Amino acid sequence: MLKITPYLGILVIIVSVAGLWFPLLGYFLLVVFAALLISSIFRGRWFCGNLCPRGSFNDFWVSKITRNKKIPDFLRSLWIRIPLFALMMGFMGYRLLQTEGLVNQIGMVFVIMCLMTTSIALLAGVSISPRTWCTFCPMGTVQNLIGGSKYQLQMDESKCVSCKKCDKSCPMQLEVHTNEKKPDCIKCGRCVTACPTKALAFES
Repeated sequence: MLKITPYLGILVIIVSVAGLWFPLLGYFLLVVFAALLISSIFRGRWFCGNLCPRGSFNDFWVSKITRNKKIPDFLRSLWIRIPLFALMMGFMGYRLLQTEGLVNQIGMVFVIMCLMTTSIALLAGVSISPRTWCTFCPMGTVQNLIGGSKYQLQMDESKCVSCKKCDKSCPMQLEVHTNEKKPDCIKCGRCVTACPTKALAFES
């Protein structure tokens, strides 16, 4: 992860709460959408593990109060994720059409979306695991579909000692110790740091 990553979570609070009084803060979400879409072309879900404010909020705030249980496998299914994406985009599009192009009202739509998804992420993070939301996040799903095969984590099997410290360090609860493709890997690099034999690295 980047040095700035642990501090980005505050932006979620600012947009979700302060945005109720200053709707223009909602436009920050457009910057986030643009950044994650561009980065996903080259590095898949790298944005999620390094620059996502909600990801940072989950990792460094929600992690202090979570029950830290196993994330249910069904939440990773595209049968859940794609309908959720369609539902949320449809709802947001409907709300935007009602704004009649008024700048503050458009901003408020984004603020409400941020507040709503943050509330879901907080509830899921506390009751299950910090990154539960990220397993079915609509924007994460888009990044997965665009560049899920890019910038893959590689494991040198000759160096692996099967300690599975990499698995334990993964906030997405992925099976890191295998060389199978992991489209939902968020490229945070914690597994690389945790590996005692330096068997892991991201492809260049």
